[in-house]
Amino acid sequence: MLTAVLSLTGALVFGAADFLGGIAAKRIGAVLATAVAGLAGFVALALATPIVGSTWEPADLWLGAAAGLVGAVAIGLLYACLAIGPMSILSPLTALVSAIVPMVWGLVSGDRFGPITPWALGLALVAVVLVGFVPERGAVRPSLTGIGMGVGSGAAIGVFYIIMDRTSSGSGLAPLTVNVGVTAVVMFAVAGVFALAARVKRSRMPQPDEATDAASTAPDRTRGVRLAAVGGLVNAAANALILFGIRAGELAIAAVLGAMYPAGTIILAAIVLKERIAPVQWVGLVLALASAAMLALA
Repeated sequence: MLTAVLSLTGALVFGAADFLGGIAAKRIGAVLATAVAGLAGFVALALATPIVGSTWEPADLWLGAAAGLVGAVAIGLLYACLAIGPMSILSPLTALVSAIVPMVWGLVSGDRFGPITPWALGLALVAVVLVGFVPERGAVRPSLTGIGMGVGSGAAIGVFYIIMDRTSSGSGLAPLTVNVGVTAVVMFAVAGVFALAARVKRSRMPQPDEATDAASTAPDRTRGVRLAAVGGLVNAAANALILFGIRAGELAIAAVLGAMYPAGTIILAAIVLKERIAPVQWVGLVLALASAAMLALA
């Protein structure tokens, strides 16, 4: 029961972090927003790690670093596949794969379930697809490249869960702190490369109003950085909940419920931005709650 509660709560909090990160990305770009969020999350986790009584074992720290590199790959592929589109297909595809990979790993590794659990997991997988589905008018079929990137991103997220599952419970938040720190370093490096390339491009072109444009966009960029930082703090909390959920029970259950993260995003978007929740997403939300209740009882 504890695994279901922690994992589903973590997924909803993840959705809130994605919501904040999405708004920040519109102001400062997706890569920089991710890097700033990672830095804020690293600071928060570094402060919280001693409080929860974590131990800094080398094996756990190496696992955290590996998870950080895998997380950076997952983010890069996710942004790339969503940019190609259509999001209505590739977003739920990524979430579905991110749930299936650790679920299969857990079953192969010896996870054992009661009679109701397989039905609940199947229902949860359907909910993952429906919750993440965003209907688009005139959406085109996804390309093989987009599908490949979506599957790759989902698989990388699943591998992240598997790696974190191998950390010892006594390590507390230490592996997660290293994980977020590594991801932040990678994303800042990527952001630096993008910024340098943009600067070189601008130097080759006349920019008569560059100073005026910079002054006009400065407040917007500042707000974007602040939103990204808050999103990073929320993301750190979500990561901690998911990690504790994984350690509290079966990896398969934690991973499937953790893949419900789009639910938090669409709920906040409906409340804050007044965006309409599609009927298919309402069905997904209901199925998500039903599957979580079944897993909790199981």
